[in-house]
Amino acid sequence: MNILLLGSGGRENAFAWKIVNSHKCNRLFVAPGNAGTAEIATNVAISPTDFEGLAAFVLQNQIDMIVVGPEEPLVKGVSDYFKNHPTLSNLPVVGPPKLGAQLEGSKDFSKRFMQRHGIPTAGYETFTKETIDAGLDYLHSHSLPIVLKADGLAAGKGVLICTTREEAIESFKEMLLQSKFGAASDKVVVEEFLDGIELSVFVATDGLNYRILPEAKDYKRIGEADTGLNTGGMGAVSPVPFADAAFLHKVEERIVKPTVAGLKKDNIPFVGFLFIGLMNIKGNPYVIEYNVRMGDPETEAVLPRIGSDFVDLLLAMGTQTLDKYTLEILPHTCTTVVMVAGGYPGDYEKGHSIHGLSEASKKESAKIFHAGTKLGENGAVLTNGGRVLAVTGMGGSIQEALDNAYKTVSEISWEGAYFRRDIGQDILKYKN
Repeated sequence: MNILLLGSGGRENAFAWKIVNSHKCNRLFVAPGNAGTAEIATNVAISPTDFEGLAAFVLQNQIDMIVVGPEEPLVKGVSDYFKNHPTLSNLPVVGPPKLGAQLEGSKDFSKRFMQRHGIPTAGYETFTKETIDAGLDYLHSHSLPIVLKADGLAAGKGVLICTTREEAIESFKEMLLQSKFGAASDKVVVEEFLDGIELSVFVATDGLNYRILPEAKDYKRIGEADTGLNTGGMGAVSPVPFADAAFLHKVEERIVKPTVAGLKKDNIPFVGFLFIGLMNIKGNPYVIEYNVRMGDPETEAVLPRIGSDFVDLLLAMGTQTLDKYTLEILPHTCTTVVMVAGGYPGDYEKGHSIHGLSEASKKESAKIFHAGTKLGENGAVLTNGGRVLAVTGMGGSIQEALDNAYKTVSEISWEGAYFRRDIGQDILKYKN
């Protein structure tokens, strides 16, 4: 098969790595890709939201399947575009249409969906600029802490946990009246705070059938001990030792099955990956949020644990034959450490040369996935984003996997590079 993968981050580098290792892959193109995907596939200078440009490329290069990595093209309707194209309507696209993508594109839409289908989640109310007075009254009577969520896409940064009423009121006004997160905060969801331990479960579905992929725990804050600003993700661990078989059975029965059934009942077609952000509260799962694609950096810890053919999985999803696919999950542990540019998630510089990559890449105990990188002159790899590299260590335990990840990280450098040194430390107490 000739496959077109959309995106340019660490998630897409991990996808590309799994795709090119499949006997089903003839050629892989990545639009637009990064320096890591350029090593194993052909990068194409087309934006994932340039649907006409993508369609022309698909026709010119006899593409057999499209795989969508990030959320933005999904929310903007890339799947719908190809489904309605006069000559490409039968092309398998792995990624839900615009309506299904609203599970991520609108927090209010997803909360109403969960409420409708009896899926356990935090209590909430939604407010706009027009209903701000009612919102302020609600905040005055709400228990602390208070969670504020921008309704729309905010690059993983639109969630605020406010520990005082004053902070909640000020942030609420900033979101609605001063567009703190742009158009994403035209609506604000106010939620009760769930006190537990967080993890993510990933589901592949063809709209009828599903397969549950390995779970993961990620680390969002920039600072160690989960301090500082939210980021797109600073690290991940899979499997999650506190998510035992009994807990994951509850996730499947109480959340996965009702979600897939709810999508069918609401006539929401959904082909793709469903990322379910969960809170484990005394052994019971509650949904924090849905995303309609794989997570980043969780993908870099999850995909190395899939032993069965990945293109077969993607094709089964795209052709609604997932019931015939056997998912093999490998028993080893993967831990991912994200290396970021100095200053991230605030202002940061691009264009710094990355040193030590070629030697560090030779290790069998670790895998380096490129996120924000580009090729410079003479083939030098340069930083080109906030999150630059995701380094995944593998081992028989969390500690062994972490040792392998951090040993590899120590061999890579660029001006201003930063990474958290405490990924996975909080869950070492659990049996792994």
